[in-house]
Amino acid sequence: MTTSQSQNKWVTIALALTCISVSVPTAAQTFPSKPVRIVVAFPAGGGVDMVARLLASKLSEKWAQPVIVENKSGASGYIGTNLVATSPPDGYNVTISVPNTFTIGPHLITPPYDALKDFTPITMIITFPNVLVIGPKVQAKSMSDLVTLEKSKPGSLNFASSGIGSTQHLAGEMFNLAAGIRVTHVPYKGSAGAMLDLIGGSVAYSFDTTTGTLPHIKAEKLRPIAVAATSRIAALPDVPTTAEQGFPSVVMSTWYGLSGPAGMLPAVAQKWRDDVAAVLKLSDVQERFAQVAGVAVADQPAQFGQYLADEYKKMGALIKTADVKAD
Repeated sequence: MTTSQSQNKWVTIALALTCISVSVPTAAQTFPSKPVRIVVAFPAGGGVDMVARLLASKLSEKWAQPVIVENKSGASGYIGTNLVATSPPDGYNVTISVPNTFTIGPHLITPPYDALKDFTPITMIITFPNVLVIGPKVQAKSMSDLVTLEKSKPGSLNFASSGIGSTQHLAGEMFNLAAGIRVTHVPYKGSAGAMLDLIGGSVAYSFDTTTGTLPHIKAEKLRPIAVAATSRIAALPDVPTTAEQGFPSVVMSTWYGLSGPAGMLPAVAQKWRDDVAAVLKLSDVQERFAQVAGVAVADQPAQFGQYLADEYKKMGALIKTADVKAD
């Protein structure tokens, strides 16, 4: 074979390969081509489940493929989360990631997965700022008033949360550390019981989420003192932030994100993110989120990944400093 013939042969092969690569769609271009599963690691009916089902409904319409929500609860959310961690990284199995399973829980009870290494971050979906609320028997108008009350009579105050290691609990510990006080934590099995006892006067205050506090604030059964966020929120425009009251380190929110198994194609993760972002812009979705004072986010995969890493480190340090122990 002459040199010219050899060159022609390789040109022909290269052109053939180019045609194949152009004509055969990539996995990202065809995704999704079959039903998709969103695993919720908690029982049906809660806030995580609500967000997952809202997304699933809208994405099913957008993709013309079934998007199935599967509740796999147990072991503090680790069972369902680990199910996704061990799934094929093709984008057809994702989970709603929350603080309990990704940034707080792993510092209290070791999960069967690595929260930072075994997942592909996709996007933050929504955040719910924590709000400092007090019961009707507490004579305080600010965070400083609470500090003064506790220091004037140590042990006179206590604070409620939905459980050990919850964002409500850790926000209270943040306040303790920032203010130099030692208010007793009273854990409950969920926010409902905590709110009832707060209204009844058994506990003094709580840093609960907007979903748990707003109905009672609107009914004038609880008084909001501060929003544990970097800026005021639309649902409570007249309530100052913790930073405005001199406690900038007391920032806490409950958030829901979306994560897939480690090793997902970046293009597939990006498609998930972009289509979720489109869903979050729909007027009926925005209206639903506004009802619970949730803030839609839809950040990029890299941003969400960085947030998870930063929050994991931050929560780990707080848990260690406050000496928080699991039940």
